[in-house]
Amino acid sequence: MSKPYSDAADIPVNASQPVLTYHPVTLDVPGRPVPLEVKVSIPANGTDLPLILLSHGHGMANFLSSYNGYGPLANFFAAHGFAVIQPTHLDSTALGLRDTDLRDAPLFWRDRATDMHTILDRLDDIEAAVPGLAERRIDRDRVGAVGHSLGGNTVSLLLGARMLDPEDDRPKDLSDSRVKAGVLIGAPGIGNDEHFAEWARTNYPVLYYTDFEHMTGTGLIIVGDQDLNPNFSNRLSYRADAYSASPGGNKTMVTMYGAGHIFGGISGYDAAETGDENPERVATLRALVWAYLRSRLYSGDPSWKNAVNALENGEDPMAMVETR
Repeated sequence: MSKPYSDAADIPVNASQPVLTYHPVTLDVPGRPVPLEVKVSIPANGTDLPLILLSHGHGMANFLSSYNGYGPLANFFAAHGFAVIQPTHLDSTALGLRDTDLRDAPLFWRDRATDMHTILDRLDDIEAAVPGLAERRIDRDRVGAVGHSLGGNTVSLLLGARMLDPEDDRPKDLSDSRVKAGVLIGAPGIGNDEHFAEWARTNYPVLYYTDFEHMTGTGLIIVGDQDLNPNFSNRLSYRADAYSASPGGNKTMVTMYGAGHIFGGISGYDAAETGDENPERVATLRALVWAYLRSRLYSGDPSWKNAVNALENGEDPMAMVETR
């Protein structure tokens, strides 16, 4: 049996506090086949709360790929001062829409990004629906986005990445300037090379057209040095493409040692899909994300500098940080 989850490993963070969680908040969205349901987690106290939009992955679990997943991340971020909003995207296994003839099924990559736009457009409605969140407790000027796996693709689109499918005549730019910084965890990379697997070409052909040339937004890309899935690419650097192939000057990458695609268990407590269960890795990852967003959303905040110093000066660092 693995040891219990620590709060933040050896990364300095602020004191935790009780968390209030409310769900579902249901938003009727014209043209969406089902209403958009979101889960809201907030610290019990505080005003002017910075906001994290947390996008789930496309995994095969029944409910981790919905607002019911990613408790190890959402609960931590809320306990340490963020408001966290988690949508259930249309590709969630729980909705049963993957095998329909709806446009963009099974990934619903475009709808995922527009879900995030909708949440930001309707923050007033969300606040009004959640007890204890009235009077605009959320700071509209301090918004970050975090996504794992396909959720990382969603965040990349918010930062300016594009899916350049020549047969799709819809606008390609899904970026949102309200998102001041994004975090991509194990995100899909570039597909138009000889390493892109036939399985992915057949099942998720749109990933062939992933392009990071216009991803100008500020971003943290987190990769695992064991995150290699031959169904997508036999190139280990595939998950780092959002870092290496996007415009530089505001990009940071964290490489986590020994991490597979679930990074020790970020998608859920005791999740069966976790092949590299490691609570300390989870604690380190979420503390690094917290520190990164604190420093990107608050000018002069030293959290990221302190986190990197603690990571690099530890006896057995769990990750490496680089910037470009």
